[in-house]
Amino acid sequence: METVIILVFVIGYLAITLEHSIKIDKLIPALVMMAISWALISLGLETFPQWFDSAKHSLLEGFGVMPHEEKMHIMEETLLHHLGKTAEILVFLLGAMTIVEIIDYFDGFSTIKGFIKTKSKKKILWIFSILAFILSAIIDNLTATIVLISILQKIVKDRDVRLWYAGLIIIAANAGGAWSPIGDVTTTMLWIGKKVSTDHLFVYLFLPSLVCMAIPSFIASFLPVFKGKLDIEENVDDKPKSKFSSTMLYLGLGAIVSVPIFKTITHLPPYVGMMLALGVVAIFAELYSSSKFSLAQFDSAESDAHAHHSPVHASLSKIELPSILFFLGILMAVAALESLGILFEFATALKEGMPMLGTELHHTGVSDLVILLLGVASAVIDNVPLVAASLGMFSEPMDNELWHFVAYSAGTGGSMLIIGSAAGVVAMGMEKIDFFWYLKKISWLALIGFLAGAVTFMFTRTIF
Repeated sequence: METVIILVFVIGYLAITLEHSIKIDKLIPALVMMAISWALISLGLETFPQWFDSAKHSLLEGFGVMPHEEKMHIMEETLLHHLGKTAEILVFLLGAMTIVEIIDYFDGFSTIKGFIKTKSKKKILWIFSILAFILSAIIDNLTATIVLISILQKIVKDRDVRLWYAGLIIIAANAGGAWSPIGDVTTTMLWIGKKVSTDHLFVYLFLPSLVCMAIPSFIASFLPVFKGKLDIEENVDDKPKSKFSSTMLYLGLGAIVSVPIFKTITHLPPYVGMMLALGVVAIFAELYSSSKFSLAQFDSAESDAHAHHSPVHASLSKIELPSILFFLGILMAVAALESLGILFEFATALKEGMPMLGTELHHTGVSDLVILLLGVASAVIDNVPLVAASLGMFSEPMDNELWHFVAYSAGTGGSMLIIGSAAGVVAMGMEKIDFFWYLKKISWLALIGFLAGAVTFMFTRTIF
């Protein structure tokens, strides 16, 4: 039965990876393989000799000889445990997405366009790279990429030149997302899973991430495409649609940044802080829009009417629910493999077989090469299940350097292919970037940045 469950996961994983080829949204195979995996576990519960206790991160003793009713109880408790952990991530993401959409409702991101005062291609490259690096650490790499490419489309009229800028934005956004607990889904998973803390994440990964962004941008600035000046047209229509645009931008970004501070002070799960941040932003959004102050209406007709002029309702209707459902499916599917002890056994085999192939991470039996390969793999397959699997594989304590290296590799490794990260996929859709064009023009820059950042991490970890 274990073999069948692994096969279901592999087939589902392939369907997710080949999303663009088979024309099926990745959330569908994620949900199907999650449901089938847990159904097979329930039906074949008597055949499994072991069970993994996620709370204690060890195999449960004597599981094979337990009565069926006790096994069912353990399975239900485990399922509930994983659903709770997954829900923490999803509710957190829902809050962050809604705040970003509220900012966009007031056209807040148009304020960023005002920062660009030069026509030099090289200077504009650095402005966009630095903006992507900083913004992605606050509003996540996917949203930062959407915002900056939208601005790019208004500034750079030549599509051939714009594609180069988009490629460097992808690298910078993924690098920026790695050092912040709210900058990338995988880093958020590690943070909520109590594997990394905000201060240690910054100390360990800011410099490697900065190098990962700066080296490709520096090399690119010498390429012929970034020489000379851009012909930028002044457009009167580019003025913000709302007089509160800059206020909502800074309020929204400040609210999101306050979440790690709230967690540090109260020790409550991050989603609680994110809900408070959303509530505060929603208050100002409703007041500024001069609409009725309400997050929910009991009367459906009144609610529909209110939705037309309520920024909160409008923002909630625009959030990416397919992404939320995808994360639900993939995280619960990985939880199925973890519960059977499959990931634990795989990690044990890695620790025993791989150390001789590379320098071991301090205080662990895991080779640097294993984590680097995880980064390379994240360029080919989705980094969310890779990090979810690592959470089930390794039992190192919070803020062990293993987790920081995982955060860096999974976060930045995806830049090596256009399909390797959410930022890359959305840029591919917005600018119709060809897979092989990116492979030929941008991938080598991303690889250099990834390796340079990894070397920097290996150096900084010896200091802290």
